[in-house]
Amino acid sequence: MAKNPVRETDLYAPLKSFLEGQGYEVKGEIGAIDVVAQRGEEDLLIVEMKTSFTLSVVHQAIARQAISDIVYIAIPRGSGAPFRKSLKANTSLCRRLGLGLITIRLKDGLVETHADPSPYAPRKSKRKKADLLREFARRTGDPNKGGSTRRGLMTAYRQDALRCLQVLSEQGPTKAAQVSKESGVEKARRLMADNHYGWFDRVETGIYALSSGGQKATREYQETLASLKPRDQTEIAS
Repeated sequence: MAKNPVRETDLYAPLKSFLEGQGYEVKGEIGAIDVVAQRGEEDLLIVEMKTSFTLSVVHQAIARQAISDIVYIAIPRGSGAPFRKSLKANTSLCRRLGLGLITIRLKDGLVETHADPSPYAPRKSKRKKADLLREFARRTGDPNKGGSTRRGLMTAYRQDALRCLQVLSEQGPTKAAQVSKESGVEKARRLMADNHYGWFDRVETGIYALSSGGQKATREYQETLASLKPRDQTEIAS
């Protein structure tokens, strides 16, 4: 037997009880607003309820910020990894927008507050910024179209691997130190040893040659190899 669909009105009773427990007087459907609560002389508390987190409810909640700084979105609490993942993302979004987020578990009326309305002050990641600047500086040219999928993107690391591949393609089995000198890739030995793309074979200690995958890559990246110059050793080290 199919379950009855959740309605917004199903959220009201547990939400009202939760707010009243915090000393609020609560009333539903005041004007176009789902829930309005007031406690003493404090600013009005506004809640927009939806059966799921949607862009529509976000727009509604943002519009309510013209009336009060205390605006929440309330949705039913789901279960499973997909819901937990979306809840984390939606909580972050609400914090960025200065909105609150509440979930209500309908089977027992449990109400949880995941974010309270407050001005958003994002924390900057110095490491992520440094990584971004390093990749920007090291990448030669602009080989990728913005909006492309991540798979197969031409990164600075891939460009360095191609520089090493080019040296081995032209010279055959070569000492890693010589590959580093010819390609300008300071960490050529480590790159070929890691062999992330499967392009290199170590034929003797410190000597590398192209694998069958590397030979295939010379054909696949023929146009790129023709335009790729050795890296200037004065560039930022990887």
